[in-house]
Amino acid sequence: MILKSVALNSFRNYSDLYLEFDKGTNILYGDNAQGKTNILESVYVSGTTRSHKGSKDKELIKFGEEEAHIRTIVVKKEKDYQIDMHIKKNRSKGIAINKIPIKKASELFGILNIVFFSPEDLNIIKNGPSERRRFLDFELSQLDKIYLFHLTNYNKILNQRNKLLKDINYKKELKDTLPVWDMQLTDYGKKIIETRDKFVKQLNEIIYEIHKNLSGGKEELLLSYEPNVKEEDFEKELLKNQERDLKLGMTSVGPHRDDMCFLIHGIDIRRFGSQGQQRSCALSLKLSEIELVKESIKEKPILILDDVLSELDSSRQNFLLNSIHDIQTIITCTGLDEFVKNRFEINKVFKVVNGTVKSENSF
Repeated sequence: MILKSVALNSFRNYSDLYLEFDKGTNILYGDNAQGKTNILESVYVSGTTRSHKGSKDKELIKFGEEEAHIRTIVVKKEKDYQIDMHIKKNRSKGIAINKIPIKKASELFGILNIVFFSPEDLNIIKNGPSERRRFLDFELSQLDKIYLFHLTNYNKILNQRNKLLKDINYKKELKDTLPVWDMQLTDYGKKIIETRDKFVKQLNEIIYEIHKNLSGGKEELLLSYEPNVKEEDFEKELLKNQERDLKLGMTSVGPHRDDMCFLIHGIDIRRFGSQGQQRSCALSLKLSEIELVKESIKEKPILILDDVLSELDSSRQNFLLNSIHDIQTIITCTGLDEFVKNRFEINKVFKVVNGTVKSENSF
């Protein structure tokens, strides 16, 4: 899979921009707050319909404008895909694939497979469970449209059930409708739990060797899926916690409260690991994500590294750079020194200055 080009119109701090990428390593460098990450964000939006920062659509539009456009060209299995995205301030975004409008955003998933690695991802181990659920959901949604369907419906029903729990406090008779929502919630929830369990087991087989190599054979990493409720116990636990849910006005059990554990020699790294161990685990997780995508779709994903090298020590930098030599990569950084020092092959260089991008010779 290759990202050939991206064209932006009124997106963030770019009025008009067109970039063609090399199939190897592409570097975007420049001072902070010049617009490097905005380019990466546009690619992420093209593949997923949403910002990796969680920004709202109206925040993606250049100040003073009413709408923005993103056009990306992707080559997948020797076929070109043109993804057009029309972002509007007060309406849903319009999406077209090869100039044919799509009705559901889920139709886009799987065309542009991205592994995105930013400094924030280095905290995925020590942060709360929501970060790790987001990782699971993003990767599974890219690889499995059935999972995306189940997750989307689960979240819709969860929101409706939570609203009903609050409404019952004012209209007691509404309680009779609760079993209908419970049945749907457990139906989709069980499928999510089952899929996540299989995914973590598959990921576990890959991450073990990667982390062992990263640590020089000193550490053995084991992932463990921690479902909030077992698949076979979901209905029982939901009923058992009904009165509690009514008091809280929210659903207290289900896969929306799942977590994933990282164990090194039996020690929970989330709680007791050093910062170095946590960062190594996060790096291993991202590199495992690449291998998992390769296995699942029989193609290499596009790797995006957003200023992450400056956050890693030299040994982890070298391990990362040596691991990505055969995959299209787009990297942002403030300078090129780290690549010269590592004698890392660069195929294309762009200098970013205040919303303008200039192509330079690679070295």
